[in-house]
Amino acid sequence: MLSTPSDFQYSEFKTSEIEYRIKPYDKIRISVSTNDGYRMIAITEGINIQNIKGEMDFMVEFDGMVKLPTIGRVDIAGQTIREAEQSLEKLYADHYQNPFVLLQVVNRRVYVFKSGGKIGTVVTIPEDNLTLLEAIAQSGGLSETDKAYQIKLIRGNPAEEPQVFLYNIRELSELKGTNLQLEANDIIHIESRPKYATRILNELTPYFTLITTISSLILLVNLFSKK
Repeated sequence: MLSTPSDFQYSEFKTSEIEYRIKPYDKIRISVSTNDGYRMIAITEGINIQNIKGEMDFMVEFDGMVKLPTIGRVDIAGQTIREAEQSLEKLYADHYQNPFVLLQVVNRRVYVFKSGGKIGTVVTIPEDNLTLLEAIAQSGGLSETDKAYQIKLIRGNPAEEPQVFLYNIRELSELKGTNLQLEANDIIHIESRPKYATRILNELTPYFTLITTISSLILLVNLFSKK
């Protein structure tokens, strides 16, 4: 799974300067306050309140629009979080004095595959972002068969020649770059050493069973023949 040839040319990692842009089907969390943050606005008024902070989650629809209390449907897809906050503040300014908007995208996630792809974990990116080492730790860490020196980060659309970065966390001297901030939909693939002993044992088990069965039959025959 997600294998690369031995002569594959991995990308050289550079810190991304591209801000995340909101997409259709993103789940966003919004809180609105007035007077530049002095008093929280109950934008959840008339709707089931989800928490005491006055925050509420909304889904960006397939056409990039999101339906919000008071201001109605707003085209938000394609904007960065900062741009979306500024545009919403302008719209809420028609209803409140000096509105202050905080927006989070709460469904950003990365995918971690270990043991040759047999174990998969979805890790949510928190508000304060997530590093490669944190994602591996949250997925349960590395097993005895996982190759700590063969960790691949796949970034971009897998169907359109994504970038592939290679990391080695086996030694302290090789940890350079592992504190990078992960982006939504990044894929982490950790190679696994083949379990030769287990594989051989699985292949030989039927023969051992057959030999044991034959030995038991011979023993029974000998016992009955002596009688």
